[in-house]
Amino acid sequence: MSAAAPHTAPPRWAKVVDHTRCIGCHACTTACKSENEVPLSVTRTYVKYVDTGHFPQARRSFQVTRCNQCEDPPCVTACPTAAMFRREDGIVDFDKSICIGCKACIAACPYDAIFINPEDHSAEKCNFCAHRLDIGLEPACVVVCPTEALLVGDLDDPASKVGRIVHRDAVAVRRPEKETHPKLFYKGADQVTLDPLAARRPDGGLFLWSEQGNVPHQVPSGHPGRPTSSAAAVLSYDVPHRAPWDWRVSAYTFTKSIAAGAYLVPLLLGVTGLFPLTSGVWGTSAPLVALLALLATGGLLVWDLEHPKRFWMVLARPQWRSWLVRGGFILTGFGGLLALHLGATLAGRADLTPALGVAGGPLAALTAMYTAWLFGQARARDLWQSPLLPAHLLVQAVVAGAAVLVLLGETGGAVTGCLRLALTTHLVLVAGEASMGHPTAHAAHAARAMTHGAWAHLFWVGLALGTVGVAFAASAPLIAAGAALGSLLLSEHAFVQAGQSVPLA
Repeated sequence: MSAAAPHTAPPRWAKVVDHTRCIGCHACTTACKSENEVPLSVTRTYVKYVDTGHFPQARRSFQVTRCNQCEDPPCVTACPTAAMFRREDGIVDFDKSICIGCKACIAACPYDAIFINPEDHSAEKCNFCAHRLDIGLEPACVVVCPTEALLVGDLDDPASKVGRIVHRDAVAVRRPEKETHPKLFYKGADQVTLDPLAARRPDGGLFLWSEQGNVPHQVPSGHPGRPTSSAAAVLSYDVPHRAPWDWRVSAYTFTKSIAAGAYLVPLLLGVTGLFPLTSGVWGTSAPLVALLALLATGGLLVWDLEHPKRFWMVLARPQWRSWLVRGGFILTGFGGLLALHLGATLAGRADLTPALGVAGGPLAALTAMYTAWLFGQARARDLWQSPLLPAHLLVQAVVAGAAVLVLLGETGGAVTGCLRLALTTHLVLVAGEASMGHPTAHAAHAARAMTHGAWAHLFWVGLALGTVGVAFAASAPLIAAGAALGSLLLSEHAFVQAGQSVPLA
């Protein structure tokens, strides 16, 4: 009887960074750039320096920073086209030919390991030099490390150095609370380097050998609040960290609220008998405003892509776990329904429009809320992980819809009362998000950036405009409507940008 064939399962690649050996020479960074043709201004791997203590009792700690090759990679879940994917051997790799440059993977990564290549405008990161591993070679960084501080191997192979170290020695991973199960293990690393909030960041963006200064669309160099470490630690060398989503994402959430609310509010008031579903506002004006706002939303989304000509891939080759894909189909469905609504009115069949509302109402509500789950997939950003965010976005849509009705001339008590109630609820939710305790240091720092940091002026002006809207809803509804829309725009921009202001690496 012949012996059974040996098991030939693919390796489960992992990497160990031994900081008891690392000398901070940057050979790994240089070799990576050369091997993978990484352009200037971006890096797949770099070495961070933190100085701890007071002279002469001081030391310098290093951290080699790169993709963590997660077992449960958030970037793969968030990518709408599967341009980010996990191979059978556990390596998280990427396909630039189908990347649309939406930056959802960057927002999702808790380790700030992904960037947009400025030459080809596609997402990129460390992939363990998979092309070398596939032919039996070690990654370039491992080959050039002069002290053997970098090791790569099969976690399931008891004979590999990586397997022995991980299963025997004390090793650490970054941000274990994110439950991504990283396969990049640090041996002998200092906590002031592993925790991006542990060390004070230097004033003015001044670092060893570099001056980050005011890089366009960069995360502010100093996070608000005190460092999480009691050590006298200062970050002395780093690279620029750019926030993935700029004002266009904030504006898209605003125009989307208008699109959803302009249809949803007259429908809800009409169902309750407080608004006539036979009026021209319901038949033509409100759905037309909704459709125009929806077109603006789509335009902002496409404009924000690094590869705008590939926007069709979201619908043509969807990766269904991504809320960017689900949202794309929701917006498309809502746009089609609005077109049907307007078509029925123009064809003299306005009597069909209430029936269309049976499907239109849920689509409008989903249009308002789906961004909450999209932000939820951005697991790197703790401020956005609120379970109340779907409800808050729905309330914002009601505020925007009531304001639109007022601007269309509907200033009756039902509409202004709806505006006042929704706007009051919005302000309560905003105040609660800002003032209540936060479950993590990252969320607390982001909230402080929103209320006392770089975005505080927008936050407080938005809050003041909302208060004006509540006060004038009955006596001066046009003023209230304008103030309400201004409040939504400013508070949403402060929330989106402050959520990205906390350093991750």
